[in-house]
Amino acid sequence: MVEKNIEASPDKATALAQWQLLLQNDAALLAAPGAHHKALLRQAHALHQEQVIDCDDLSDLLEQADGALAYAVEALLDRQSGE
Repeated sequence: MVEKNIEASPDKATALAQWQLLLQNDAALLAAPGAHHKALLRQAHALHQEQVIDCDDLSDLLEQADGALAYAVEALLDRQSGE
């Protein structure tokens, strides 16, 4: 019987941890939301193309990147309106 390892491989875990660090960089996100979002998307697609992550992982990363962009836009709008 062959056991299937359901844990993330070290390469995958490291790559996702690095991506999460980029995602959590609020200073960069708020300084340049569009560029930061683009960097997140680019890195997520690169991980998928290199087969480090699968389609489900890619979908999750893209959703998180979009959420970060939405957060940044709302935060900047709040700042402009004086809230």
